[in-house]
Amino acid sequence: MVAANGLEFGLLEAGTGPLALCLHGFPDSAHTWRHLLPALAEAGFHAVAPFMRGYAPTAVPDDARYSIGALVADAVALHQALDGDGQAVLIGHDWGAEAANGAAALAPDRWRRVVTLGVPPLALDPMLYSDYQQLQRFFYLFWFRDSLAQAAEVVAADGMTFLDRLWQDWSPGYDAAKDLARVKESLRQPENLQAAISYYRDPVLDATPGAVVPSAAEEEAASRQAQQPTLYLHGSVDGCIGVELVRGAERHLAPGSRMIVMEGAGHFQHLEQPEEVNEHILAWATG
Repeated sequence: MVAANGLEFGLLEAGTGPLALCLHGFPDSAHTWRHLLPALAEAGFHAVAPFMRGYAPTAVPDDARYSIGALVADAVALHQALDGDGQAVLIGHDWGAEAANGAAALAPDRWRRVVTLGVPPLALDPMLYSDYQQLQRFFYLFWFRDSLAQAAEVVAADGMTFLDRLWQDWSPGYDAAKDLARVKESLRQPENLQAAISYYRDPVLDATPGAVVPSAAEEEAASRQAQQPTLYLHGSVDGCIGVELVRGAERHLAPGSRMIVMEGAGHFQHLEQPEEVNEHILAWATG
């Protein structure tokens, strides 16, 4: 456990050296980095994977803040709490990818290189949200945003089989039983599941009328593209975000960035093809 940004974060860690902070997404847990953490440690990094805010054993925030700005603030605070320096690298998947980009944009002196997986640069959002098939894939996003209580009830039903189906759709053919057991362990309590779904709520719409939305600087940073060289990895059969919509994403990243399509991999490519993904990440992080 480590205290950062007013929260107690549970984390997994391995190795010593420059910080390599690995941020997970939804519906996932810090265990998603079980293949990468030892590889980073062997390469000379202090590899750390926190459970994101609201995911047990990390605390549920009293202020119910789950916006991207809060995630950005968490990443920067964790850098400080874990004695990171300017040689740190930042790796994020799904929501963690968005948080990684925002944290790198907010505090560029803290992070040398960035790796994002599964979620493209924000510049491609207009394309994603104008494509009919992609809007179908995003059904859960709109549902979570508009029906928090109902969504939490449905997701919790029948041993959270809703999450099983999402993983099946997003990474077809991958046996996620071990990973899903860890995810469900983090989200077993109603307050944790509600927290994870609340990431999709609009912080402006949910704010008290007249109140100042917190994390304004962090929210603004999340809307900018990080200036560090960024490696972007996307699976060719990703069922969450279609690869056909994100090809050429490197054009929207900082100079020196690179995009790699992992052939035959879905949304959880770092679990489906761990050796290949680790190789790409290690080459980038040590380059």
